[in-house]
Amino acid sequence: MCGIFAVSGRPDAAELTQLGLFALQHRGQESAGIVSVAKDGAFRARVRMGLVSEVFGDGEAAALEGRVAIGHVRYATTGASQLANAQPLVYKTGHGPVAVAHNGNLTNALGLKKKLEGRGAIFQSSTDSEVIVHLLARQEGPIEDALIASLRQLEGAYSLLLLTPQKTIAVRDPYGFRPLILGRLGSTHVFSSETSGLTLIGAEPVRELEPGEMVIVEGGKLRSLKPLPAAPAPARCVFEQVYFARPDSVIFGRGVQAARRDLGRALAREMEGVKADVVVPVPDSGVAAALGFSEASGIPFEMGLVRSHYVSRTFIKPTQELREKAALLKLAPVPEALRGRRVILIDDSIVRGTTSKRICGSLRAAGAREIHMGVTSPPIVSPCYYGIDTPRASELVANAHAPGEIRRFLGVDGLHHLSLSGMLRAVGKGDESGWCTACFTRRYPTPIPDYQVAEAVK
Repeated sequence: MCGIFAVSGRPDAAELTQLGLFALQHRGQESAGIVSVAKDGAFRARVRMGLVSEVFGDGEAAALEGRVAIGHVRYATTGASQLANAQPLVYKTGHGPVAVAHNGNLTNALGLKKKLEGRGAIFQSSTDSEVIVHLLARQEGPIEDALIASLRQLEGAYSLLLLTPQKTIAVRDPYGFRPLILGRLGSTHVFSSETSGLTLIGAEPVRELEPGEMVIVEGGKLRSLKPLPAAPAPARCVFEQVYFARPDSVIFGRGVQAARRDLGRALAREMEGVKADVVVPVPDSGVAAALGFSEASGIPFEMGLVRSHYVSRTFIKPTQELREKAALLKLAPVPEALRGRRVILIDDSIVRGTTSKRICGSLRAAGAREIHMGVTSPPIVSPCYYGIDTPRASELVANAHAPGEIRRFLGVDGLHHLSLSGMLRAVGKGDESGWCTACFTRRYPTPIPDYQVAEAVK
């Protein structure tokens, strides 16, 4: 998962982009970058490994002159965690200099890369995003026409920002997997992966880009195209609402915090009859769901885990070892809230299971008498190839183990997952259609290369 942001039409475009990236930091913590267009039409760029505060800690953003800028925060879903893969990617092409910031994963990138290399392309990175640039460089005509011809060859998920000396282009794939929001700050056009980025700089959300839509900003004017073949149906990533997006954001037409509260209410209905003394969330994404569960069940809410906000999200650490070490630092139990009590522990998902096991063990050590874990999503049984870091089925605890085995592995007295229909009704306010559920169902909306399909169903 990555975060992308753009400002078109302000002298402090890079500084505003830096602020926008701060609001999207939860979407990627490995690298950060901004590219701006100076008065002479040349790009000014700073792209480094690290958090936004580390990459732009001493006024570096202010040094990126220009009225237009795009930015990116990354965690690796394809390609290694290294500087060569950090974005925005910058290239010289026959269309002039181009910078690209991409959120999502392309499911046919490997085949396209092999063909491009056969035609003489030399790749500078191992990220799938570079495939877009090499396709673009081989097209003729105006840059937007070249981009359209390139995108028509892609499969998978992309919310994309492209910068040239004259134009800022935003585009969303025909399935609408990942959000991309258009905003306004006076006469300035702004794009953000989530509304939280717009809010931080005082911009007003205008609307989400529609699936398959391309928006071009040139000379302060905006125009919209729908140049891509329509998908059979939208496939918005439901995990954005369950876990990834910030609670203060509005994406896919729904406030994230309200959606998570409804997920908790739905889980309470499905867990009716489970006896407990307190409902405890796994902070932060579990808090709203636990509040909803408490309201629906009548069981008191208690902050039985305290999160250190100086430790970043464990799920998107690049290695399992780092995830586990961060989990130990991140959450501490509150013995007074847990000792001798029957606890319902609310979390958004169980992916590998190791972090959940450590959390449940810490609750037990703090004196919890019973632990019933409630999860606001179904078991994750299949990898995501659209931008979430679950590349191998063997890493997913629910793929190879029965619920009873997982319960014993976690060391809990009960384990309850929200049903697929319950989850979809909660996030869609009763409408279950238009969501990607591949990680729960193994039903992928787009073609997936054969070797990935084989891995997914091992």
